[in-house]
Amino acid sequence: MAHSAIATGTARPPSSVRRIIVASLIGTSLEWYDFFIYGTAAALVFNKLFFPTFDSLTGTLLSFTTYAVGFVARPLGGVIFGHFGDKIGRKKVLVVTLLIMGLSTFAIGLLPTYDSIGVAAPLLLVTLRFIQGIGLGGEWGGAVLMTLESGDPKRRGLNASWPQVGVPIGLLLANGVLSLMGRVTSESAFNSWGWRVPFLLSGILVLVGLWIRRSLEESPMFEEAAAKEPEAAPVLEVLRRYPRRVLLAIGARIGVDVAFYTFVLFITTYVATYLELPKSYALNAVFIAAAVQVCAIPLFGHLSDKFGRRPIYLGGAIGAAIWLLVFFKLLDTGRFALIALAAVMALIFHAAMYGPQASFISEMFPTRVRYTGASMGYQLAGILGGALAPIISTALLKKYDSAWPIVIYVIAMLVLCVICVLAAPETAHADLEEDPLHGQLAESAG
Repeated sequence: MAHSAIATGTARPPSSVRRIIVASLIGTSLEWYDFFIYGTAAALVFNKLFFPTFDSLTGTLLSFTTYAVGFVARPLGGVIFGHFGDKIGRKKVLVVTLLIMGLSTFAIGLLPTYDSIGVAAPLLLVTLRFIQGIGLGGEWGGAVLMTLESGDPKRRGLNASWPQVGVPIGLLLANGVLSLMGRVTSESAFNSWGWRVPFLLSGILVLVGLWIRRSLEESPMFEEAAAKEPEAAPVLEVLRRYPRRVLLAIGARIGVDVAFYTFVLFITTYVATYLELPKSYALNAVFIAAAVQVCAIPLFGHLSDKFGRRPIYLGGAIGAAIWLLVFFKLLDTGRFALIALAAVMALIFHAAMYGPQASFISEMFPTRVRYTGASMGYQLAGILGGALAPIISTALLKKYDSAWPIVIYVIAMLVLCVICVLAAPETAHADLEEDPLHGQLAESAG
C-alpha cells in the first residue's frame, strides 16, 4: 500500500495546489525571461558591443561562449540550492534563487560596453552571466518539486509540466520585449541603449515574483519526509546511491536541450547572420512557436499521466529528429510563413519531450534527495546540451558553410536521448514516499 504524503492526508486542497502552480509558473517565467534575454541579445547585439574587433560570425561565436558560462554555472547552482532545498525546504530556496537571477540580469542592463572600458566589459558580462546561471540552476528543481509534491499523484505529470511552461513564456517575454524595442528604436538607438531596457525591466518583474512566492506553503511531501529522516548530506547521498539515475537523467535531457537551443536560439544566427534576412523573421517565428508551446507542454504532461512518461518522451525525440531533416530547408526558403512553420513544428516536438521531462527526472529520486538528484541530472546536461549547442552549431556553419553538419549533430544527440529513455524505467505510477524506483534500477554503488 502506498504511504505517500498524498495517501496519508497531507496533500494540499485544490485551491492551494492551484496557487502553488501559478506561483511556480510565474517565478520560472520571470527567471527564463532573464536567461533568454541574454541569449537573444548575444545573438543580436553582444557580438558588436562586447566583441567589436572580430568579424560577425566570430563575434557571435564569442558572445555565445559567454552565454555558455551560464550553463556551466547551473549545475553549481543546482548542487548548492538542491542541498539547501533538501535540508531546509523548497520554498525558502525559491525566494533566494529568484532574487539572485533578477539582480544579476538588472546589472547586465547597466554594463558599459567594450568601447567604454575595453576588455573589462566582456569580463563583467561573463561574471554576471555566471551569477545568472547559479540562480537558474537552483530554480528549476524547487519550482518543479513544489508542484509535483503538492497535488494529486495521478496528475503529477501535468502539475510538474506547468513550471516547464515558464520556458516558452519567458521566451515570449524576452523576444517580445526585444522585438518591441527593435520596432520603436532605430538600429543605432537599439545598439546604444534599446537593448538595455529588457534587462532593466527585470528589476520590476522580480519584485512581483518575490511577492507571490513569499505567500506559498512548503511542499507537504518534503515536510513529512524531513520529519521522519533529515538528510545530512544530500549531494553525497545522491553520488553514493543513485549515480546511474543521474547519468540516465543527463542522457535523456542532452538531446532535448540541444534541439531546443537550435530551434529557438541558433535560428536567430542562421536567419539574421547567415541568410542575411531581417532579424524580425527569426524573432517573430520563435514568438509564434513559443505561444503554441505554452499550450503544448501541459498537454503532453497530461498525456504522460495517461499513457506513461516514456512513450510521450520517445515520440517527441523521434519526431524532432525527423523534423530536423526539413527544418533548415524551410529556413533556406527565406519566406517568413515557412520559417514560422519550421519553428512551430519544432517546438511542438520539443514540448512532447519537455512536458513529461520534469516528472520523469524528478520521480527517479526519493523525497529527501529529490531536489539535489533531479537538479544534478537536469543541470549537468545543460553544459553538454544548451551551453555547447549554439557554439557547436555556429562553428559548424562557419567551417562547412552548410546546415547539414548541424542536422547530423542534433540528431546524434536525440539518438542518445532515445537510448537513455529506453534504459530508464517508467516512473508515472511510482510511489514517491521512499525510493520510487526501488528494485527497478540496479545502482552501481550503495
